[in-house]
Amino acid sequence: MTDRIAALLAEHPVFDGHNDIAWALRTQANYDLAQRDIALPQPALHTDIPRLRAGGVGAQFFSVYVPGDMPGSSAVTATLEQIDCVYKIAARYPETFALARTATETKSIMAQGKIAALMGAEGGHSIDNSLPTLRMLRKLGVAYMTLTHNHNTDWADSATDVALSHGLNDFGRDVVREMNRIGMIVDISHVAATTMRAAIQTSTAPVIFSHSSCRALCDHVRDAPDDVLAALAKNDGVIMVTFVPAFVSQECADHGAAEKAEIERLGLVEESIFALDVPGQDPNALAQLNAWKLANPAPKATLSQVADHVEHAREAAGVANIGLGGDFDGVSELPEGLQDVSTYPALLSELADRGWSDSELAGLTSQNALRVLQAAEEIADDGFGA
Repeated sequence: MTDRIAALLAEHPVFDGHNDIAWALRTQANYDLAQRDIALPQPALHTDIPRLRAGGVGAQFFSVYVPGDMPGSSAVTATLEQIDCVYKIAARYPETFALARTATETKSIMAQGKIAALMGAEGGHSIDNSLPTLRMLRKLGVAYMTLTHNHNTDWADSATDVALSHGLNDFGRDVVREMNRIGMIVDISHVAATTMRAAIQTSTAPVIFSHSSCRALCDHVRDAPDDVLAALAKNDGVIMVTFVPAFVSQECADHGAAEKAEIERLGLVEESIFALDVPGQDPNALAQLNAWKLANPAPKATLSQVADHVEHAREAAGVANIGLGGDFDGVSELPEGLQDVSTYPALLSELADRGWSDSELAGLTSQNALRVLQAAEEIADDGFGA
């Protein structure tokens, strides 16, 4: 890390938009922090305390993700278990983490040299079509909600499902308005472009993409089109550029589409994150898929490509409307040079070499995200709902 980047991060630490360690802890260790003690290096994870410190992270939105096909009340229960995991992390490592709900709390924690732990619910299925459940998630500290995950909700279209609501239906717009009222940020990662536009049009508060990149550079439905980035600028929101290879590299996106087609041809079921450990799948089909993978090795995304997306987002949305949302521990592969949470300085160094000023980098690392968090609170009518 150069002296310049070290000084920048000391004053303006990274406020990352999306990290899936809570789900990784569920799947790897049943939430047992003794088994996955993140105070120590954890090679099975992208995230641990030594690497967070090396990466200059000062605030983190921890995703309280549950799969989008998990049925109603089960999704609510699993979301609460995810929230409990984040609480457990903060309680076990109080010298490192402190829970935060507001911009003021986040800034105070960062000023103490700790990492502010905030939460984002990844998918509107987590509220089971219930505004009271939404309000209770906010009271528990959930600061944003992604309107969908990979499946539609009854009220919003996902980027990776068949359109039903043509964006948002009437209840979907009610959800957005209620999120505004209780000071919860509207997250439009994972949603269809029609949903992106409808959410920006409906919301009176700035919205975010917690972990998406730019469709102009990588034609993937999870990325943001330029017209949406222009609308985001008028909304004063933020796109937190992600590191997911298929959302960053067209070659990776094309390979992923080809692999998905092969999975469908073989009659297999693709698991939501870490893939193909679904019980009862045909062993012969799995063998054929493994042979296809050997014959068609996945290409690699690069740090430079991620920097290209950051620069395009600056051009399309504006320098005040960009941030970082790595999606660490939510993917099995990452770009070369961005293999874990220690690598943010490498990306910042690349951007500095491309001519970015310290004030531009400070906006990218945390100032823009803090502004959106503050704006959500200011627009809320009652300090997070009744």
